[in-house]
Amino acid sequence: MIHSTAIRKLVSSAIAGALLLSGSMPSAQACTGIALTAADGTVVRARTMEFAIDIHSDVIMIPRGYARSGSTPDGKEGIQWTAKYASVGANGVGLPVMFDGVNEKGLSMGLFYFPTSAGYMPYTPSDAGKTMAPWELGSWMLENFASVEEVKANIGKVVVPAVVFGPWGFAPEAHFIVQDAAGKSIVIEYVGGKLNVHDNPLGVLTNSPAFDWHMTNLRNYVNFSRTNAPPTILGAVTLQPLGQGSGMLGLPGDFTPPSRFVRAVAFSQSVFKPKNADTAVLEAFHVLNQFDIPKGAAREREKDEHGNILADYTIWTSASDLRAKRFYFRTYESSQIRMVDLMKMNLDAKDIVTLSMKGEEVIKPLTP
Repeated sequence: MIHSTAIRKLVSSAIAGALLLSGSMPSAQACTGIALTAADGTVVRARTMEFAIDIHSDVIMIPRGYARSGSTPDGKEGIQWTAKYASVGANGVGLPVMFDGVNEKGLSMGLFYFPTSAGYMPYTPSDAGKTMAPWELGSWMLENFASVEEVKANIGKVVVPAVVFGPWGFAPEAHFIVQDAAGKSIVIEYVGGKLNVHDNPLGVLTNSPAFDWHMTNLRNYVNFSRTNAPPTILGAVTLQPLGQGSGMLGLPGDFTPPSRFVRAVAFSQSVFKPKNADTAVLEAFHVLNQFDIPKGAAREREKDEHGNILADYTIWTSASDLRAKRFYFRTYESSQIRMVDLMKMNLDAKDIVTLSMKGEEVIKPLTP
């Protein structure tokens, strides 16, 4: 069995070269996550993944029995574990860890960028045996636990400090959403050196600031309504709404995390309840259409040293069926929704299984 540390060493130089050639440091400030529950009880968690450069994601399946070793700030060997549960989802930059995925018990996890807000835990060498890097935390949860309650009971037992990711030269700032097949959801954040675990009854997550701030900010939109606003009478004048959607008049429409959080709550809470898993997956992709960012619409003011304009765009969008343990995705290059069924794979495989997410859009001609 190939140790995960060895795999990281193998891919590190290639990743570093690709990023240095691009002249870009990654920016992922526009990810949006939602959850829908179908009438038959199926829970679907879905999200977008934005970066300013292609992070070369693949779908990976981590089998049961896969050996892991956590990373530490000082290069010591971190926490050791062996995957109890198999999982499937998307990675990034060639790493053998999940950025988003679901395990065989229906527990799902998503890593979201958390810039200017993340403040990881303090670290001492004596903590090495229970330490891991932030980007390893998602896989640790998927490979060890079957429910949100199990995660809550164990998350405080590990140390997650600021570990520098070598190819990027800094410690990526992240927070996490965790959801299970029973519909329970939490957000895990490290702020000011402390672990914060928030219940997430709406199943929504974006980026900075902290989750509790976003929930408080929702109170600025208490006038939100699923139904159209009634006419307003001003003396002899009656003001009729101009058209459909007047109940959502005033919702913020920009790509900032607070605005996306508000819209994600509004849209995910407004759609008619899907009948079953298939309709819930499709509905989730429809909701996330509202957060699809075309290249150039969210860009930095200054070019980098090579003259490149850094602009976040939606690299891929995914949805996880937590009952069937299926991972669905589409990409910027292809809007065709593709699916990987974890339960039809060999969960006891000897190594990681990798499936490419690449593919071009297929336009079907209908001209007679």
